[in-house]
Amino acid sequence: MSWFNGFEKIVRADAPLREFTWYRLGGPARWLCLPRDENELTALLQRIRENGIDWRVLGKGANLIVRDEGFDGAVLHLRGPAFERVEIDGPLVTAGAGADLPTLVRATLDAGLVGMEVLAGIPGTVGGAVRMNAGGRYGEIREFIRELSLLTPDAEIVDKPASEIDFAYRHTNLAGAIVLGAAFALEPGDVEAARRRHQEIWRAKYATQPPMAARSSGCIFKNPPGDAAGRLLDETGLKGTRVGGAEISTRHANFIVAGDDATAADVLNLIQLAKERVREATGIELQPEVEIW
Repeated sequence: MSWFNGFEKIVRADAPLREFTWYRLGGPARWLCLPRDENELTALLQRIRENGIDWRVLGKGANLIVRDEGFDGAVLHLRGPAFERVEIDGPLVTAGAGADLPTLVRATLDAGLVGMEVLAGIPGTVGGAVRMNAGGRYGEIREFIRELSLLTPDAEIVDKPASEIDFAYRHTNLAGAIVLGAAFALEPGDVEAARRRHQEIWRAKYATQPPMAARSSGCIFKNPPGDAAGRLLDETGLKGTRVGGAEISTRHANFIVAGDDATAADVLNLIQLAKERVREATGIELQPEVEIW
């Protein structure tokens, strides 16, 4: 009897993961789990833990590199109506973990609410954005979070106010919990000005970063304190450096673009090369912002 007995309709064995990531690279998951609601997710997590199986949560794969050998465990992919819901009730906005972040930002503007336009151009899901406290020079998602709905490692659903969550630069301490959804507190305001700012941020990113159609995962490295990873990589002369089918972008050195012949190993080897070059030149140890499975 398999560990997922009774869950056969929502568990796929040896499922390719490359189609779920922006890089479109990497091998399969031992098991791909597609729960249709929070109850199925809770039951799946309980079964996975009972069987000692390693597991991960997958959103849109915008900030993810899957190794060529794949992931030897269970991947919980949160998609569908139960996880992608968005509700706006006055200044309170609630969204499921699987909701698309750029779509959510536009929806808040359409509802006459301002603030989240500073997250323009950040891809991925609400759950992923919360988990890494996504943001940039214009602001971070933690600024708008009022409450999180979480599934604890013990398979208990709890709601936690933002005041009880430890947010940091590109990290949120969730103590192993899965983000189920988030409530955001926004304000009505000058929507036309907010739309202009939204467009300006988009244009600034398009002008300095690889196009959205390029196979990348956004910024590869976190910015070290008081500096910018892109600047360090650029000054080290790494723009245009290639390993196999992967290249450090000539537009922004903190992006690695995968060509048609690239492998995940090419991207990972290029990351390692970039880290070593910067360390040798500056003594700074760059830390990955991208998640690696």
